[in-house]
Amino acid sequence: MDFEDFQIYDSDLPESALSQFLQSAKLAVDTETMGLLPQRDRLCLVQLCDDRGRGAVVRIALGQREATNLKQLLEAASVLKVFHFARFDVAMLSYQLGIQVAPFFCTKVASKLARTYSPRHGLKELVQELEKVELDKSSQSSDWGNAANLSDDQLRYAANDVRYLLNVQQKLVEMLKREGRWELAQQCFQCLPTIVALDLLQYKDVFEH
Repeated sequence: MDFEDFQIYDSDLPESALSQFLQSAKLAVDTETMGLLPQRDRLCLVQLCDDRGRGAVVRIALGQREATNLKQLLEAASVLKVFHFARFDVAMLSYQLGIQVAPFFCTKVASKLARTYSPRHGLKELVQELEKVELDKSSQSSDWGNAANLSDDQLRYAANDVRYLLNVQQKLVEMLKREGRWELAQQCFQCLPTIVALDLLQYKDVFEH
């Protein structure tokens, strides 16, 4: 499977893709942006992959402020959205497109709760350990703003960030349940929207002494 297996759309999902993805119990989601500050750096891509390996890359136009079908999908209560570092992606989708993602699961938080034997919780490390696949991260820091002319390497990178995520999520759920930390993980996910709201208001740490 390569990025050629992913459909590429401009600005939003078509109705046919929306209908397809709404049939999924869970969906891997990721974003590519021009930087790490939602108030400054724009959203460029939204990548999706369902449990059958069907994927999509949505190119977000400069100045675009809404994506109706994408919003319907990412806010659908029947579909669990799985992110790696949801705190960032959920904030970016909220600020840039007005999408209030729910429900969602964060593999980075899950990894930190379950894999206490390791200090490394990046997606590359998770996929390598749990899926025995080494991700190529060489395109991670690149110009995603030129969405109409993305290189094959960039598209492959974008696709790989979601294609293994659902398998990783399932294995982390099993670990969390085995170690008695599943309820704690769910409580963390329920707190994340509040943390995202604080991030968007640019509070540093309201829990600091």
